[in-house]
Amino acid sequence: MDTQAVLAALAAIAQESRLAIFRLLVQAGPDGMAASRIAEQLDIAPSSLSFHLKELTHAKLISSRSEGRFVIYSADIAVMNGLIGYLTENCCGGAPCGPAGCATNPTST
Repeated sequence: MDTQAVLAALAAIAQESRLAIFRLLVQAGPDGMAASRIAEQLDIAPSSLSFHLKELTHAKLISSRSEGRFVIYSADIAVMNGLIGYLTENCCGGAPCGPAGCATNPTST
């Protein structure tokens, strides 16, 4: 993932409603969820939801498909994994992460 794509993705989810939408779609899995159901689950007005879905789509974090008269949205797991990979690249200076890797306790200053 290149830096511009990472910045677009982080900017898109750096907003409470968009982060909630993305997390809901990750939970829904590849089947996704209709826009109307997303609005119901998160109590977001349809006009606001459309704006947030557009932002997440432009950042390539979600995709949409038509099923009859419904638009189904789903998280793009490959993009999410790319973002996580970018953020954790070279984590712990190359040492294995986990209990024996990175220190999990903050150091005092």
